[in-house]
Amino acid sequence: MKRNRIFATIFTCVILASCSSSKKVEPTAPDSDASQKAESQNNIENQKPRDMDKLTKVLFKTSEGDITIALYDDTPKHKENFIKLVNDNFYKDVLFHRIIKGFMIQTGDPDSKNAAAGKMLGSGGPGYTIPAEIVPRNIHKRGAVAAARLADQVNPKKESSGSQFYIVDGQVTPLDYLNQIAQQTGKEFNDEQTEIYTTIGGAPFLDGDYTVFGEVVNGMDVVDKIASAQKDQRDRPVKNIKIISAEVIK
Repeated sequence: MKRNRIFATIFTCVILASCSSSKKVEPTAPDSDASQKAESQNNIENQKPRDMDKLTKVLFKTSEGDITIALYDDTPKHKENFIKLVNDNFYKDVLFHRIIKGFMIQTGDPDSKNAAAGKMLGSGGPGYTIPAEIVPRNIHKRGAVAAARLADQVNPKKESSGSQFYIVDGQVTPLDYLNQIAQQTGKEFNDEQTEIYTTIGGAPFLDGDYTVFGEVVNGMDVVDKIASAQKDQRDRPVKNIKIISAEVIK
């Protein structure tokens, strides 16, 4: 029963931590043949082991230390948008406005810049959303980077915030709890995913509902430090923790 309550509480926290923007970025519709070929190619690529060395990376310098994120190629809309925001210095001085130890840290709300102490944050964005790119192999393992979004009731297509994202701090998931999540939600976890969640940890109950578009490749100790900071009743750090700068690196 305790795990059920924790699961419900945490899930609600993530849903509410989304951007309120409604405009979305729509790609030009390809012809049907090209679309089918692209889908087939994507399915082939998604079965290959990911070469982390070849992925585009972003270095965030924060007030608590550096975090380096690798961006996945199989979520191209999110990758392109994220790189654009970084190059436009969108994230400079943006706060980590929500932290939950053992779960996640969230940032990307431009309204958090110079925000007064105690101000409720989490509804700002660039004025658009991004179509969901939910790829089965991109799971909410510890260190995963995913886009925040509005709840299904107002966002049935699970479109992502244009700028807000979270990094999974996570915790090891016992096998019986993972099975319980599968039974309650209908989610399926293959052998590799089960191994990851029961040894490395993460937030498996979010799989399939949010777009995971990257992962931390350096700086998880900084993520843990941020997640452990003192916070108020709204999960905002009492002491401001901000992104000093962000840059695309190779």
